[in-house]
Amino acid sequence: MRLLKNLIFPFSAIVGQEKVKKALVLNAINPSIGGVLIKGDKGTGKTTAVRALADLLPSLRVIKGCPFNCDPDDPASSCDSCKDTESGEIQVEEKKMRVVELPLGATEDRVVGSINIEKALKEGMKALEPGILADANRNILYVDEINLLDDNLVDVLLDAAAYGINTVEREGISLAHPSNFILVGTMNPAEGELRPQLSDRIGLQISVQSIMDIDDRVKIMEWREVFEKDPNTFREEFREYQDQILENIIEARKLLPKIKVSQDMMKVIAHLCVDMGVDGHRADIAILKTSKTLAAYYKHQEVEPIDVEEAAALVLGERFHKKSVDQEKIKKQIENSVNKLSEENNGDDKKKPQRK
Repeated sequence: MRLLKNLIFPFSAIVGQEKVKKALVLNAINPSIGGVLIKGDKGTGKTTAVRALADLLPSLRVIKGCPFNCDPDDPASSCDSCKDTESGEIQVEEKKMRVVELPLGATEDRVVGSINIEKALKEGMKALEPGILADANRNILYVDEINLLDDNLVDVLLDAAAYGINTVEREGISLAHPSNFILVGTMNPAEGELRPQLSDRIGLQISVQSIMDIDDRVKIMEWREVFEKDPNTFREEFREYQDQILENIIEARKLLPKIKVSQDMMKVIAHLCVDMGVDGHRADIAILKTSKTLAAYYKHQEVEPIDVEEAAALVLGERFHKKSVDQEKIKKQIENSVNKLSEENNGDDKKKPQRK
């Protein structure tokens, strides 16, 4: 079993759990979606999928010796120490993307980092003792049982995820470093819910259940057996599928900035959220970002209703406590929204001066 320690089960070999895999891939393409919250029982492959995604993604180019994994190709996002370094002195190395886990018992200093006050007055940024958020920069931050995490730590995590910066303040001294990461939180609803104010700030929210199809359950057992007996050969058998997923992610990243979204599609999203009784505007923005990412993933030139439909299911599916939201309901609401928009546009056309 020691051979398995550093070998990860292939992402493409995970049976079922398509929503989990899709949500993770979308965040790998566009981390600004805001992460994913996965609700479900233990043993449904959540951790396996997260680790498999990190293993699949390409290595990171980082500034050598930087505790924050600063990107040498993006100086604007660098920490103060890297910005102060003359360009001729920067050395670059490659690091494998990692899953950084946040343990339940972690203290705030362990998460955000700490400052040596005496050293800070003399050396500035070098006085910062990096925490988990420093390790997580440009990696995947995995929080198991996020609903049991101290509320203050969850606030810190979500602020860092939203703004891409972690600020450490002690005794009137404030130091900041980049903290861009893919946030993945998992929880078992039977152990308590996550506060609505917090769950609302995580981009995609999905539920997972145990697979009930007998053939799929047998396949899970068979493939795990083969993997444990000869992991290298098993991984090689899935190499082509792994490469295809990685190629899709890389291509989607390149296409994403070019994806167009019409005013009409934005109105469809707005109609949908109003009709579904969504509070606030975070869901609208999350659906928009996810729709654009899906369009890039499917190689569409602009956001289409089908992209909005899939995005809405991933964003809204677990946001409602009073009523059930499923794919069919979302599809019907989008159709209603498109019809409303069509009526509005026809009304506007009638008001326009007619050409004689």
